[in-house]
Amino acid sequence: MPTVRLFSSDLDGTLLGNPEATRRFKFAWEALDPSARPHLAYNSGRLVDDLRRFVDDGTLPAAEFYIGGVGTQIYDVRAGAFLTAFHAHLQAGWDLALVRQIVSQFPGARAQPDEFQHEFKSSWFLERAPRGAIRELRAQLALAGLEVNVVYSSSRDLDILPRHATKGGALAWLAERLGIALDEILVAGDTGNDASMFRLPGVRGIIVENAQPELFEATVDIPIYTSRQILAEGVLDGLCHFGVVCAVPSRAEARLAADDLAPSFRQLFTGTHLGGLADSERELLRTGYARALEALKRNITPLGFSACSLADNTVTGTDANYRSVWARDGAITIWSTLQVQDPEVRAAQVRTFETLLNAVSVHGQIPANVRLDTGEPDYSGVGNIASIDSGLWVVIALYNYAARTGDLTLLYRHADRLQSVMIWLAAHDANNDGLLEIPEAGDWTDLFGRSYNVLYDEVLWFRANLCYGRILELMGQFDSAAAYLRRSQKIRARILEAFWPTTNDPSGATRPHRFADRQFALGDTQYLLAEITPFAFNWRCDTYANILAFLMNVLDVERARTAFRFMWGVGVNQPWPVANLYPVVQAGDPDWRAYYTVNLLNLPHHYHNGGIWPFIGGLWVRFIQRLGFHEVACRELVRLAQVNQLGRDREWEFNEWVHGQTGRPMGKAYQAWSAATFLHACHELDASPAPHEE
Repeated sequence: MPTVRLFSSDLDGTLLGNPEATRRFKFAWEALDPSARPHLAYNSGRLVDDLRRFVDDGTLPAAEFYIGGVGTQIYDVRAGAFLTAFHAHLQAGWDLALVRQIVSQFPGARAQPDEFQHEFKSSWFLERAPRGAIRELRAQLALAGLEVNVVYSSSRDLDILPRHATKGGALAWLAERLGIALDEILVAGDTGNDASMFRLPGVRGIIVENAQPELFEATVDIPIYTSRQILAEGVLDGLCHFGVVCAVPSRAEARLAADDLAPSFRQLFTGTHLGGLADSERELLRTGYARALEALKRNITPLGFSACSLADNTVTGTDANYRSVWARDGAITIWSTLQVQDPEVRAAQVRTFETLLNAVSVHGQIPANVRLDTGEPDYSGVGNIASIDSGLWVVIALYNYAARTGDLTLLYRHADRLQSVMIWLAAHDANNDGLLEIPEAGDWTDLFGRSYNVLYDEVLWFRANLCYGRILELMGQFDSAAAYLRRSQKIRARILEAFWPTTNDPSGATRPHRFADRQFALGDTQYLLAEITPFAFNWRCDTYANILAFLMNVLDVERARTAFRFMWGVGVNQPWPVANLYPVVQAGDPDWRAYYTVNLLNLPHHYHNGGIWPFIGGLWVRFIQRLGFHEVACRELVRLAQVNQLGRDREWEFNEWVHGQTGRPMGKAYQAWSAATFLHACHELDASPAPHEE
């Protein structure tokens, strides 16, 4: 391919978001030979004056060009001036006053603050635009004789721009001025307003893993490199893929020391020992990685991964269902071990998928488990209640498997079954509001009283739609893929609207009144609520679901940091990482159920009622790493290794759960997902003794 001569990248959600990852990008870019590296252009919705401060304060490396205001400004850094010829290029068919007059009368539209406006950019808030609304607005503007671009992104932000003013249009104009061909350009982005860059003929592109579904939809029919990393980590991964950057600083080199943290977080981590790991701690992680791989392999059976080692656990009575390949456990184990380069593990991943997908019911239900001894599928589980999240997890894991390995065999072999699975899952949206209605105890908390709109399930529902859209894209079914990607965007917006109450809506939008909107009496929450029904809400913090919401790109970085501050502050990682729920449900609480005492399983600080789950601990470590707190994540990884080492009968049992107060191991030994998420966390923090794969 032609040499990359111009690299154009978005900032927010692409190069910005994780300060440590941004530093890695800066170090890597500045290490390139200045005489040979591509021109660098920052291409953002921010105005140029705002873009310049990120270079002035040392956050980003110096660029040759700033493209600001969603393609309405081009600033030549070396010349120290705006390219006025470009402004003349924008004038045709543009009348700012008329644009403002028309949009101000459009239902639901509210002007953004003055700092986001300028002579060639009219910016508005339009919360969750109804189907067809943007098409109608375009028609009204055209009828008035205006030649404009209407850019709608993130289910909220509306920009009206001159016809030639898009990020892609400005980039193409600049490239022509510089004598650079389009196939010599590389771009990176994360939202719909970046789509025009990717759709320039011949341009190569990097979509970061945290990208909004709207960008996947807009690029569904063109070849794009989709990184498995988020934010600037994803940009670096893409730059390596295209041969622009070959030497990437380690995460340890770019980590923020305690003095470099923002004051609020410096205070938050007071008393937390930070700094590089000691040799003994590194040795503990190396040992832990090896023992985790051993524990994982204890769960390999002829039908796939078991939930816990059958040779090391006595199963009697209702525990006999542990002699099964569980859809949820198996899918999470696969999702968490895709970076493990081991043929036994890879073969077990495939067998797990085959076992579960071959057992899909005629209506499209993936079984809760398939018995190892008989091959019989079980579609219910405890209490004869359907396991809704089984199908969600399998779709998510299957897409990730196909994207990482490039093996599409399973997608084609089970295409009809996968379609029926998505139809069965969608049927649980009985009121057509975009969210699933979950029966009580109908997911991984199979002896815990949550129902209706449950945060954990809704996060997985969003991700399953996105992943299924990407599956269809891999199979070349672009129209169907786009439909699922659009649906996922709406689900995400619905989750944020319903589960994160706030009195500070920058768009000023009014919300439809529902009885459940009493939740807004809470004011501004600091995390996504655990559960919402038509008649009530659960204000508890589901730690697991909030962690997943960030790892699966429902939460943006700022909200994820807010949730982390709360969870860290209340000590969900004490005595070990991490409790699944805060606060626990006590007897006499309205949320208490009499059946919580069955087998003493869900007493306070037990099991699903605030027990500590090492498999969630692995996700917790990745959550912290992705927020840009590498040293804190390393410390939590060491603590996770220590709790996995404890064991009930012997060391390194990777137990199912740990008592939330005593910190002593409980549950089954050699739990597959406890070992798997520890392995994944080691890979993500570069703490794995195996060769690291981005």
